[in-house]
Amino acid sequence: MSDGLARSSRPAGSAAVSIDLVLVTYRDRRLHVRAESGVNKKGLMLPWGTPARGEALDAGAARIARRTLGATPAWIEQVGAFADASAHPGGSSLSVCYAGLVPWTESELWRDAQSLTMLGGRQRRMVTATLAALRARLEQAPVVFSLLSREFTLSELQQAYETLLVRRLHKASFRRALQAAFLVQPTGEWRSEGRGRPAQLYRYAPRKRKNTRRGVRLDQL
Repeated sequence: MSDGLARSSRPAGSAAVSIDLVLVTYRDRRLHVRAESGVNKKGLMLPWGTPARGEALDAGAARIARRTLGATPAWIEQVGAFADASAHPGGSSLSVCYAGLVPWTESELWRDAQSLTMLGGRQRRMVTATLAALRARLEQAPVVFSLLSREFTLSELQQAYETLLVRRLHKASFRRALQAAFLVQPTGEWRSEGRGRPAQLYRYAPRKRKNTRRGVRLDQL
């Protein structure tokens, strides 16, 4: 499609390129995505904006995240570009999607990641692509820790992995793989979890290693 045809096919005042954010959080074995009421209160939409003149896409994504959350996520990364005939809230012909991970905070704008049928088709595809990208990144980067609070139990960490992977993991195998990754250390504190014995609290504290792999070896689980 030529530039002229692309311009003429967009509604007047619409953006040529949008930056869309799939902001993901985690709670009680469920992933949630930030979404608010769409244009004219119809459906839902992901946070989005347009790059300022001369602004790099990464910088634009960080700016939109700060506007949405009040802070830049500890982990934010480009997922890909989406261009199709489906409608976008800003009428853009091209959308560049970024994923951001944040710990849970109370807000009515967090929506269950599996119940986003009210998003437009293009933004639904962005959510699907983001979740797939996160699963693919688990072995290479410690992305899961950006979803957790500063201190967590190993059970909570395993449940977060299971939620992202959409499958159960063997407890002993997971802990061996975690130990081999040198990603966490105990805080010396404990937390009561129901009637059982208190669980030890850990924090994310990766050791320096020559190997660039920074995730848990999931192929061993």
